[in-house]
Amino acid sequence: MTDLLVVGAGPTGLTTALQAAAHGATVRVVERRPDAFRPSRALIVHPRTLECLRPLGVTGELLDRGDISPRAELHLGHRRVSIELSGLDLPDTAFPHLTLVRQSDVEAVLAQALTRRGVEIERGAELTDVAFAGHGDDLVRATLRSATGTEETTCRFVAGCDGPDSTVRGLAGIGWRGASYREEVVLADVELTGDLSPGVVHVAAGRNGLLFVFSLGEGATWRVLATRPIHGAPDAAFGQPGGDVPAPELQHLIDDSGLTAAIEELRWSARVRLQHRLAAAYRYRRLFLAGDAAHTHSPAGGQGMNIGIQDAVNLGWKLAYAAGRERCSELLDSYDRERRPVARKVLAMTHLIFFAEASTHPLPAFLRGTLAPLAAPAVPVLMRRQLLAEGIRTLSQLRVNYHGSPLSQVGTAPADRQLQPGDRLPDATVTCDGRTVRLHELTASPGIHLLLSRDADQPDPVGPRVHVHRLTSRPGHDVVAVRPDGYVGLHTGPADPAVLRSWLDLVGAPCESRDLGASSY
Repeated sequence: MTDLLVVGAGPTGLTTALQAAAHGATVRVVERRPDAFRPSRALIVHPRTLECLRPLGVTGELLDRGDISPRAELHLGHRRVSIELSGLDLPDTAFPHLTLVRQSDVEAVLAQALTRRGVEIERGAELTDVAFAGHGDDLVRATLRSATGTEETTCRFVAGCDGPDSTVRGLAGIGWRGASYREEVVLADVELTGDLSPGVVHVAAGRNGLLFVFSLGEGATWRVLATRPIHGAPDAAFGQPGGDVPAPELQHLIDDSGLTAAIEELRWSARVRLQHRLAAAYRYRRLFLAGDAAHTHSPAGGQGMNIGIQDAVNLGWKLAYAAGRERCSELLDSYDRERRPVARKVLAMTHLIFFAEASTHPLPAFLRGTLAPLAAPAVPVLMRRQLLAEGIRTLSQLRVNYHGSPLSQVGTAPADRQLQPGDRLPDATVTCDGRTVRLHELTASPGIHLLLSRDADQPDPVGPRVHVHRLTSRPGHDVVAVRPDGYVGLHTGPADPAVLRSWLDLVGAPCESRDLGASSY
């Protein structure tokens, strides 16, 4: 029997599977498409996403495939403003930069990591039905359909990472609240002639919307992303590439933005309808939603792939630690309680940004087409290194916390009151085992990490899911328990063995001598 069936093999599904497998779960991944989806829609990986993926051993290869020193040129009327998107003032992360990397490369790296763990993607396999089985309905019987026929398989959990038209969400009967946009996105891979600096993200503002040009095309040198009012009747599902966009229409979008470039060759194009929606819940019994199956929004701020991966890193370890255990309802419920509020805020943020970027309402049109060029001389001041870093910190979800989570607990009063349970663990230089090391390097392996201050008592024997580190550079008796997704779960002062044991039991990593207790699913 499989612990976890992951439905969908995009970045969210692959990360969910990898996080669960890295924490001891047996995993299957099914994907209804016979081939990987191409071309890539997402092109940006944020600092927090790289932090989340680091313990899974994939960040090095992602950075090798991406551009970690990106630069953007804003085209505001006849003015150009250059912005550096690397070397940002973010001292508490190992990744103080945006990373430009194709979604296809992210998926390839994650799939290879799964292969190394013995998990292969089963393409052309579609989930068609689920039923609950076992003692207390603690199992899921899933029906899969493929070219070879129909199969029934049993698992403990199902993770629906199958996009906005999620089959899992439909089978769970979970509501899908929101609305569609009046604007659409146009994507194209093109060869361009004109005065365009190579290897740079070009952003041009016109009255009818923003236009982005990335040097990350898959069928050509440049990828164009533009917004415009919806043209014609719908010809594809929300979020899916629709019909081709003729070269004259693309050229009109480029000309309207003020970018001095001409299409020399059009290799591929599509129009994509957009919506903003949020699932009414992220869990129904043993069915869970993540990524675009749980929330969908505009591409503003480059949030889609990043928030999906961060959902997956939160969910994967919880399902792995809950598999085969009893008394873990709080652990499973915490996924919805932690991640759904994040999605609500992201939806509000992207909705506002997209209004400014794409709406043809007179106010944003005036701001883009008239005021932005006049304000161009002030942009370098507004984009100062520190201000830009704070913007990236917000977009990247480095500010996200889980203070209200049942997994965020405090024991006896700790000496360090700045680090709160539910906070993301900030990176910093510490001394451990006689060597100087960064905290995120110390915690860059799957599992729970206990950080003991210099004078803290040694904890009782812990299980194999827990790593213990003594920070001799930090005086005091504090103990900090860091979850597998990099958030502080427990912060306690002078050793309180009962509190630590209780918290480890709560998150599914009990001390070796602890009994698992009675069922409470």
